[in-house]
Amino acid sequence: MSAGPLLDPAPGPRPQSGLGATLAHARYVVSGNPVTALAFGLLLLLVLCAVLGPALAPYDPLASDTAAALNPPSLAHPFGTDQLGRDILSRVVAAARLDLAIAVFSVALVFAVGGLAGLAAGYFGGWTDRVVGRIADTIMAFPLFVLAMGIVAALGNTVTNIVLATAIINVPLYARLARAEAAVRRNAGFVLAARLTGNSEIRILLTGILPNILPLMMVQMSLTMGYAILNAAGLSFIGLGVRPPTPEWGIMVAEGAGFIVSGEWWIALFPGLALMIAVFCFNLIGDGLRDIVDPQRRT
Repeated sequence: MSAGPLLDPAPGPRPQSGLGATLAHARYVVSGNPVTALAFGLLLLLVLCAVLGPALAPYDPLASDTAAALNPPSLAHPFGTDQLGRDILSRVVAAARLDLAIAVFSVALVFAVGGLAGLAAGYFGGWTDRVVGRIADTIMAFPLFVLAMGIVAALGNTVTNIVLATAIINVPLYARLARAEAAVRRNAGFVLAARLTGNSEIRILLTGILPNILPLMMVQMSLTMGYAILNAAGLSFIGLGVRPPTPEWGIMVAEGAGFIVSGEWWIALFPGLALMIAVFCFNLIGDGLRDIVDPQRRT
């Protein structure tokens, strides 16, 4: 009897690997969890508003028309108009670009600074751990929103300074999370094996430790995105954020708050709903990102 057929590989498609496996697993996670699918759907809507905002807005978000001031929601203006006659729907859509940009850049900055600093502190220990720990403790000694107010007030209320302030107040969260996870894994078997094969400490840190803690960092990043939007809106609400007439959800809520008593509820309601949906989206999307990025959950 010939053993040839027994040695032939089984017919059929081979398992996917790399990017294809990640995309296939992402589809599986999203399709199997309605809440995750809703969160990703809301994220897609926000991204479309941010990228295509000027094309989607029915009116110029900065154009005023005093003859149409304080009009309630109608077919011409689905979200109504504000005290200057500006279309609120157009301003809500246009504001998505600025608020998402603040969230993305602040999270990228705090991940690059706080995450990598905590990674080095947990892996190397010693004076690196002490320096990073003292910096994180110093930041945590202040109420975070008050610290953000102080930074923006000292540097000026520009978008760059809002991003910087939002990143600074979130550094301890990333540094402590990355430090704890790196400290647990620095003596793991795969790290010792990488050292024996001649890999440098930096290479082990970036290609061995970092990918293993990335799922937890992704969850933290999604939560921080929502907090960054809230922080920017809060600063704008008290007058320390983006300057009017720039469309921004916090500014629009602040401008509409004074009109609620007189019955013009739509001025503050719709920007507030957009702010709530954005934060709700990023809070829900964390679990989905963890399931997609974590290699241990890929079956």
